[in-house]
Amino acid sequence: MEKLIKKGAEAEIYLSEWLGKEVIIKRRIRKGYRIKELDNAIREHRTKREALLMMAARGAGVSVPIIYDINLYKKEIVMQYIDGMRVKDFIDKIDEENQKKICKKIGKSIAAMHENGIIHGDITTSNMIIGDGTLYFIDFGLGMKSEENEDRGVDMHLLMEAFNAVHKNKKLFEWVFEEYEKNFDEGKEVRKKINEIISRGRYMRRVT
Repeated sequence: MEKLIKKGAEAEIYLSEWLGKEVIIKRRIRKGYRIKELDNAIREHRTKREALLMMAARGAGVSVPIIYDINLYKKEIVMQYIDGMRVKDFIDKIDEENQKKICKKIGKSIAAMHENGIIHGDITTSNMIIGDGTLYFIDFGLGMKSEENEDRGVDMHLLMEAFNAVHKNKKLFEWVFEEYEKNFDEGKEVRKKINEIISRGRYMRRVT
């Protein structure tokens, strides 16, 4: 029995069971405006790419849901259900000491991804879940493989904007980036890229 829990532009997310386990099924949606053969190829490619990125992230030491099955015919990934809360939903409700602990986990995990050429593509606190004290990253649907600091900068800039737009404590991103720099040799170059991206967008704020 599948229960639809989220419907996005690219995919539907279902809560279901698989071999006795509670699982999440991410199924990419057919786009009627695309030629059928092209649509199938695009959805298959994106399904495969997301699964490979998740496996690469796990190999880099980043916690992600375990993948149980990949069905390219159905364009779906069957993965572990994480019983936890999105970081977005609770980080504003906890004290600064615990906020800082979570931000350090975020920074260290992103550093591990970037060091291994993994760009998440949609790093926001909506795509991070804390379950049993572990920080999990989800939804690699917009991700890619890249060793370019430009792409790393875009990844981190997105997170910075998400923190500033959604969360009250404006030190959250600073704490993330401090830990990121400690764990990633290219951190200072990524910082420069973020400021370049901000300048191109004609923003006044800088990462200091």
